[in-house]
Amino acid sequence: MRKYVMAAVGGTLAGIIVTTQVAGPLIAQEAKSSTNVYEQLDLFGDIFERIRSQYVEPVDEKKLIEAAINGMLTSLDPHSSYLPPADFGDMQVQTRGEFGGLGIEVTQEEGFVKVVSPIDGTPAAEAGVEAGDFITHVDGESVLGLTLDEAVTMMRGPVGSEIVITVVRKDTPEPFDLTIVRDTIKLTAVKARLEGNTAVLRVTTFNDQTYDNLQSGLADVLAEAGGIDQINGVVVDLRNNPGGLLTQAIRVSDAFLESGEIVSTRGRNAQDSDRVNATPGDLAEGKPMVVLINGGSASASEIVAGALQDHRRAIVVGTKSFGKGSVQTIMPLRGDAAMRLTTARYYTPSGRSIQALGVSPDIVVEQPRPDPQDEADKAKEDSSSTRPPSRSEADLRGSLTNDSMTEDERRQLQKEQEQAAEAARRRKEDYQMAYAIDILKGLTAFAPDDKPVDKVTEKATDKPAKN
Repeated sequence: MRKYVMAAVGGTLAGIIVTTQVAGPLIAQEAKSSTNVYEQLDLFGDIFERIRSQYVEPVDEKKLIEAAINGMLTSLDPHSSYLPPADFGDMQVQTRGEFGGLGIEVTQEEGFVKVVSPIDGTPAAEAGVEAGDFITHVDGESVLGLTLDEAVTMMRGPVGSEIVITVVRKDTPEPFDLTIVRDTIKLTAVKARLEGNTAVLRVTTFNDQTYDNLQSGLADVLAEAGGIDQINGVVVDLRNNPGGLLTQAIRVSDAFLESGEIVSTRGRNAQDSDRVNATPGDLAEGKPMVVLINGGSASASEIVAGALQDHRRAIVVGTKSFGKGSVQTIMPLRGDAAMRLTTARYYTPSGRSIQALGVSPDIVVEQPRPDPQDEADKAKEDSSSTRPPSRSEADLRGSLTNDSMTEDERRQLQKEQEQAAEAARRRKEDYQMAYAIDILKGLTAFAPDDKPVDKVTEKATDKPAKN
């Protein structure tokens, strides 16, 4: 017994000796690092004083310090920044769902302002701004070299005033100008509608209203359809949704999941990490789902798409999402200001980090870009063509009728023909949405009556034919 005790004591003593020998240099190194930090702060003070006293023109000391703080934060990543009192107030208003501006979510890339996505029904969307566009000039003045907040400030202005932005777009050879009239942006977070037998939930942003809008919107659509049994599934449209509140992304994901992890966040320290699990209850009651995404789907949108995809609760259709997999915490500061600081990365239930990679759809479906020349040629052809319209046997004079059909069967045939015409119209207007609805029709048509079809996933690539 004494040997074990001695061994233990000996080990403890050895540990003390080694710790003392190692800790000495570490303490000295830390002290040296602290000294260097204080020297740098002294240097900052010297520079500040020289600017204040010797710069060619008088400077605003408050703005100078704010610029220094913002420079420190923006050097970390594109999403960390300083929010002066006015900007902090604007941000709080935006999360409540109403604000003034153009209606675009932006980030910064290579010194220019990059559009994450235009918001549905806003002046920017109506003017033709697209996800992935670069804004290089505002009213003829370059934004190169400005911080993101400075560039955003240039784009702000009184409601009803006009702004001209210069846009560089991929696959467009020359920059071009867009004239936009500023307006009050009123966000309806979720717009619900019935497309045939499919419930479509268009989620435009994740603000304080999102989950409540989604819940009430789906309830209205189900009532219109005559109940959950009368729909073939749900499409959640997250295209051009720039994200928003993490809490709302979690609630929307939880709305369609019965159990399991929704998202996990991992920070620098273990205590900063968190994991959120779903609670029982599915608003869609197991009906099949499709989630639509594109390059403008970012942040909170990617959390929802990733969670539903990993749990095989929905088929994700469209194109790769934006790839913003970091979490920003808003930290109030003295004087009604705040700072937005990146504090964690988030991970989907399978452990994927979406940062810089995005969510890859299960089925890749590109949205065809209309060609103005093709549209003009088609319109010209339609107006001048003398070609007779296509005809079928039923159009021929004196053709025999189908005496095997009952009146109910005739009405059903007419209904199917109307649905086919509606599907053709939808493909021309929104190919990706039409594709999503067709998937749900297929799942419903081939699913056994006694089995749910909410766990189906498909891996394929599809590119639309040019209409």
